[in-house]
Amino acid sequence: MEVFGANDQHLRHIRTLFPKLSLIARGDTLKVIGTEDDVNRFSERFEQLVQHVATYNDLPRKVLDDIMGEGAEAGGGEEPDVLVHGNAGIRVKARTAGQQRLVEAVAAHDMVFAVGPAGTGKTYTAVALAVKALKERQVRRIILTRPAVEAGENLGFLPGDLKDKLDPYLQPLYDALRDMIPASRLAQLLEEAVIQIAPLAFMRGRTLDHAFVILDEAQNATLPQLKMFLTRMGRNATFVITGDVTQVDLPDRQPSGLVPTIGMLRGVPGIAVVELDEKDIVRHELVSRVLGAFKELEQQNRETKKP
Repeated sequence: MEVFGANDQHLRHIRTLFPKLSLIARGDTLKVIGTEDDVNRFSERFEQLVQHVATYNDLPRKVLDDIMGEGAEAGGGEEPDVLVHGNAGIRVKARTAGQQRLVEAVAAHDMVFAVGPAGTGKTYTAVALAVKALKERQVRRIILTRPAVEAGENLGFLPGDLKDKLDPYLQPLYDALRDMIPASRLAQLLEEAVIQIAPLAFMRGRTLDHAFVILDEAQNATLPQLKMFLTRMGRNATFVITGDVTQVDLPDRQPSGLVPTIGMLRGVPGIAVVELDEKDIVRHELVSRVLGAFKELEQQNRETKKP
């Protein structure tokens, strides 16, 4: 239903994008008739479409156009803008102008800050760039980290060993990797520590050489924690720091260190700051509206507090 759309509206639109193919829908089956190259090209994009719906349970028109529309009539071969060919036919690429700026910044700088609201693909794009660098042997390992801070809730005692206790905080990083690397290969890379996922506190004392390192949810790191993390940088290392300054989960008396850190380092050679906004949101289109409503409420509250 989500893929074909209400009254097959998505399917009708897809037919206009692939006029050389005959698309026949029967229940949950889609029969595709055409030349082998055209069918293969369609199949790759359609599998990615299904994967998007399976992940987000929604299919905004702009995502449909981006996946099925771009290059529908193009020839075969590798697409230069695809970062990673992931599982189930997923083509991981920059899908917005902001994400493209992030890709270009990482190519040109060793340290990049990517800040923006939820759903703008900061983490996902950064993980894709890390996987790409590992596959192309530009780095020897990927290190993913984030502060272990509860999002406004007290989770209390969690059962299990240390890994079991920490994994819930790191789940978004695992989710992104599972889209891009086959399960058996991912398990092997994790076991061999080629890919490492750990809380920010575990970075102390390390020197991170020949690595693509991502600090996610950096708005939940304090200034001393960010200083500790950024000074872990070793030879041939790329650091990407992502965060959303509007969603800080630290206790009220503990300010986030992300904004002052960006303020100090903006303009330093070798460091880039990429700012994404609501135009870069690739989740459900309602996410943009929700964020807009919250922004309006926050503005009203600030005006009320003015003397």
